[in-house]
Amino acid sequence: MKNQLKVQIWSDVMCPFCYIGKRKIEEALSHFENKESVVIEWKSFQLDPNFVATPNENIVDHLAEKYRRDTDWAQSMIDNMTVNAKNSGLDFHFEKAILANSQNAHRLLHLAKKHQLSDEVKELLFKAYLTDGLNVNDWKTLQEIAQIVGLPLEEVNQLISSDNYLNEVRQDQQEAQALGVTGVPFFVFDNKYAISGAQPAETFLKALEQTWEEGEFITSIKTDVSSETNSCTIDSCK
Repeated sequence: MKNQLKVQIWSDVMCPFCYIGKRKIEEALSHFENKESVVIEWKSFQLDPNFVATPNENIVDHLAEKYRRDTDWAQSMIDNMTVNAKNSGLDFHFEKAILANSQNAHRLLHLAKKHQLSDEVKELLFKAYLTDGLNVNDWKTLQEIAQIVGLPLEEVNQLISSDNYLNEVRQDQQEAQALGVTGVPFFVFDNKYAISGAQPAETFLKALEQTWEEGEFITSIKTDVSSETNSCTIDSCK
């Protein structure tokens, strides 16, 4: 029996179900007796890598235009998402959300990974966008997050003035494409089992226990749950 289990999670900080999924896997881990041996690796996935923000555009109008629906439909989707989040202990404020391209946030996450602080940075990025209404493409926001978790100031400044970690962001997305990932969050357990979407904590706990019991590394990935619900794709969130 090996003594470490890796869980890779592809997600986008602009994806509300990814924040909910983070809470679901955390709940599962709290009931997993070998949780101290689990390593979480956050992987980059951009739902809209070419997105360019329009000044003062609100999320209701954006969703209505993007999916060619009316604003009542968009508001209903947001309201349902907010209730879903509350059931996971999260407080979403879409009325304050600032639409942004998430590439720089993902670059910061790769710097954080170098210093074993990616989980802390991921949490603060989700909170910044979905709860606090901050611009996660603004370097002031990203610098504040980096400072809170204790990332080296010199390396953060180098990140701002360069393309550092851009290749790593692209590599993660290429890996997702190779796996056939179309929506996030997407979880891979030791390259054995894949779970798509923010599924119930019990589903994640079952995957953790089964992966741990089997022990040895297997290269083929079996999809334990592949659902278009509780996840966001390029086209929609369901």
